[in-house]
Amino acid sequence: MFYAKTEQKNTDLTIVATKSIKVIIMERNKNKITLTTIGIDQPTNRIIDKLCKRYDLKKGEIVRLAFGYMDKACINPSEPPESAKSELAKINKRQDDLIRFIRHFEESQLNPMVKATHAICVRFDEIVKNLGATIDTEMNVSKENLRSILRKMDEVFGEQKATMQDISKKLNLLYHFQKDNTNLLLKVIALYAELASCGLTDGKKKERLKEDIDKLLSPKL
Repeated sequence: MFYAKTEQKNTDLTIVATKSIKVIIMERNKNKITLTTIGIDQPTNRIIDKLCKRYDLKKGEIVRLAFGYMDKACINPSEPPESAKSELAKINKRQDDLIRFIRHFEESQLNPMVKATHAICVRFDEIVKNLGATIDTEMNVSKENLRSILRKMDEVFGEQKATMQDISKKLNLLYHFQKDNTNLLLKVIALYAELASCGLTDGKKKERLKEDIDKLLSPKL
């Protein structure tokens, strides 16, 4: 049987491809070597050659890495591999599900919250504006009431001042009137006293005193 032999150095596996497309795997367990024969077809052999050329690996390395990868990734070789199209379809479906979830969340949760918050903000602005207008109105009314009270107090104090001034003038006039009358009375009394002290021979003096008394009393009559 003709063999095309390929050996891998410093590894635990050695692969020999035969013309009948068989692979002999020699396991090195300490100092003992166990040979295992695996039969592969020509297309599989071409795939191995293509992968070795693509990734610059030897057949022993490609087999070891491939089986290690399948073991770690829990890949079942008997199941058909997923195509890129189906994987993209799954990804697109997940994206669509996520988008639908986001839209549903926006419609059911976020949008009502935004609307409620906006309504609260609008209501708060209206309350603040109305409160400001009410405060301004009350302030204007209070200022106007204060001005009215001050004007009324000025009027009252003005009237009282005018009344006091009038009373003061009247009292002053009354004082001068009483003073003049008192002086006149004193003069009349003095003249009557002098007239009473005149004797029978003082006829002219009596006449003069009577005339003076008449002059003092005449303007008041």
